[in-house]
Amino acid sequence: MREFSVPAMVEVPDSTTLTDAPFSRAEAEPGRVVLRRKSGDTWSAVTAAEFAAEISAVAKGLIAAGVEPGDRVALMSRTRYEWTLLDYAVWAAGGVTVPIYETSSAEQIEWIVSDSGAKALIVEHDAHLETLAQVRDGLTGLAHVWSIDGGAVAELTGQGAEVSDETLTERRASRKAADLATVIYTSGTTGRPKGCELTHANFLETSRNAIEGALNEIAIEGSQTLLFLPLAHVFARLIQVLTVEAGIVLGHSDIPNLLPDLGSFRPTFLLAVPRVFEKVYNGAEQKAIAEGKGKIFHKAAEVAIAYSKALDAPGGAGLGLKVKHRVFDALVYRKLRAAVGGQVTYAVSGGAALGERLGHFFRGVGITILEGYGLTETTAPATVNRPSALRIGTVGKPLPGVGIRIADDGEVLVKGVNVLRGYWHNETATKEAIEDGWFHTGDLGALDEDGFLKITGRKKEILVTAGGKNVAPAPLEDRLRAHPLVSQCLVVGDGRKFISALITLDAEAAGPWLKAHGKPEDLTVDQLREDPDVIAAIDAAVAEANKSVSKAEAIKKYRILSVDFTEESGHLTPSLKVKRNVVIRDFADEIEALYS
Repeated sequence: MREFSVPAMVEVPDSTTLTDAPFSRAEAEPGRVVLRRKSGDTWSAVTAAEFAAEISAVAKGLIAAGVEPGDRVALMSRTRYEWTLLDYAVWAAGGVTVPIYETSSAEQIEWIVSDSGAKALIVEHDAHLETLAQVRDGLTGLAHVWSIDGGAVAELTGQGAEVSDETLTERRASRKAADLATVIYTSGTTGRPKGCELTHANFLETSRNAIEGALNEIAIEGSQTLLFLPLAHVFARLIQVLTVEAGIVLGHSDIPNLLPDLGSFRPTFLLAVPRVFEKVYNGAEQKAIAEGKGKIFHKAAEVAIAYSKALDAPGGAGLGLKVKHRVFDALVYRKLRAAVGGQVTYAVSGGAALGERLGHFFRGVGITILEGYGLTETTAPATVNRPSALRIGTVGKPLPGVGIRIADDGEVLVKGVNVLRGYWHNETATKEAIEDGWFHTGDLGALDEDGFLKITGRKKEILVTAGGKNVAPAPLEDRLRAHPLVSQCLVVGDGRKFISALITLDAEAAGPWLKAHGKPEDLTVDQLREDPDVIAAIDAAVAEANKSVSKAEAIKKYRILSVDFTEESGHLTPSLKVKRNVVIRDFADEIEALYS
């Protein structure tokens, strides 16, 4: 199949904006709990009336500070309650939010603030102010800087005390669905970030169609979710909007505090990138091995996968498999569910390929992962698996209001309510990316007869060996990362005689693995990469990955690096994708050594 589309189920009137939902809900259901805000070790309820009042107070402060309709306000912070509050306050003031990752460098801040023409910047803490100070003199158009930890919310609330309710209402009414809501700079694995122009309609129509036609079994009364991915990323941002639109209770966390927060917040569904699910699996496996229960865990994993696969087969699971599943549910699966709060039944995964085995494992455990696909340019989701239409190994069907087309060269094209208006101040890039309304994703894929999309690779990342063999690195990399000792990897071989790989070790997983193999737990990464047992384990992982490809595509050599790829080192994007060009540049000598 070359093209598949799903008609929109919800259309948004031109007068509608993102601020309608919080204010209309405050009027209709003022006492309804819409968010939970962490205070110490407890979660405080925030009602619809309280949330709308806080949005109003901060928005009035922004108006008093001179923020005009269409002005850009940059926001640099980790995921926290204030991020959502400030985002909606900027929209209520008629402004356009420009997110900046909290880990951004001074040079990145300078580029985003200057390119977007932001009039104001809200940072999280003093360290951000210190980073900003390195480039502040060059940002002549930046009129205001506030700090969340420095009292930004209180300061803006005080500043806007004299602004009337009528002024705020007029300002909100000045915006329309087609107006710009945000400029999100793609973190990108290559080149300088481009600003993606996303409108109020992009977010509203995407989220409302997702609620009605894709995630209606998740967005139900009593649903709540804990956001821990960066809200500077479009994936978390869309879920933020979706929860406000649907009345789902929203909480905020981050990776360092995630496990205790999951236990206390007890979400009913989660969203994450595949690396998070890989780490949950690998962590559980290594813990079981360290406790001498490795065989039980591996058998439990086999049963979970078999049980999930049986759910898709005629007749379902047999009696014997059901009995085994019940036994392992008591011994293993229940503990895994408890680790994420005990109430999660669904999770949404995006940003990279999940892997079929991992998808079946988690469904067998009792947490169905709904894998989806999208980009910043498509307001996050273009396709997603539904609870009622699930095909593990694919990224699902198009959302209502979205069409998918496979070009002659295999590239995935997207058209619909979610496609960006264009790139900020970059007409050339816009014309290159959007043709007759179809956005060219740069990804390669295929549609099956039922309209399920499978991503097979990245157009620009296809390696062509010296022998002319085209090799998609992603499937090999995904399989290698599934090994508990592997943190990251990069498959190389463009223009070379054979395919090779750079591999980094996962320091977190090393401890339990060392203990299980009777080795000192204080071994350094340099010692680990020379250890015969570690090398044997990676040999086996490479051999397992090679089973998925032909001999011409198989990894012939690899090198274990002494450092990991991280966001801080500049080798990963904030959504944990490897920056291929940066790694190839920084590890050119190691790559050359593989072929010498």
